[in-house]
Amino acid sequence: MFIDATPEEDADGALGAYYQQQRDAWGFLPNYAAAFSTRPDVAAAWNALNKSIRDGMERRRFEIATIGAARALGSTYCTAAHSKFLRDACDDEATMLAIATDPDGATLDDQDRAVYEFAAKVAQDAASIQQEDVDRLRAHGLSDADVADVVFAAAARCFFTRVLDGLGAQLDVQTAQAFTPEVLASMVVGRPVAEV
Repeated sequence: MFIDATPEEDADGALGAYYQQQRDAWGFLPNYAAAFSTRPDVAAAWNALNKSIRDGMERRRFEIATIGAARALGSTYCTAAHSKFLRDACDDEATMLAIATDPDGATLDDQDRAVYEFAAKVAQDAASIQQEDVDRLRAHGLSDADVADVVFAAAARCFFTRVLDGLGAQLDVQTAQAFTPEVLASMVVGRPVAEV
């Protein structure tokens, strides 16, 4: 981290509660938590926004869109974490491996590829989105609400990745160890994994 974050043993009040919530969710205190040590209120707002977006759409689609956006943004942390969620929470190792093996999404099925590519385009250059981009998603069975959800997921990822990378948070060793070295290597699209 580029800032002197409050260590877990010194955290109390809202920050202590946030750290404990993250530890309970992950089984360890993830490195990104320190990025919010000066503003646990922002962490709480982020958690609420992220949960609202994630829980308001199909979880697997959320993860595919998030990985597409994270890769486009050069976020190792979010690419790996959400690849793990796609594999474990969505029970979809095949799609996770397809993206890891072919990061441009070419081997995904048509709908997944359209979502993945659209989310990446929103993350990279939202002003370049045209009607035909939305029409492509519609042609693959997404409703207008589905399209908006993909935009919400990609746009939210822009905030989170910029916070983590801007403050120097690196992917946790524990998360990195959930993948084979070959698969992990394909996910290092920005900052390297933290050292032990």
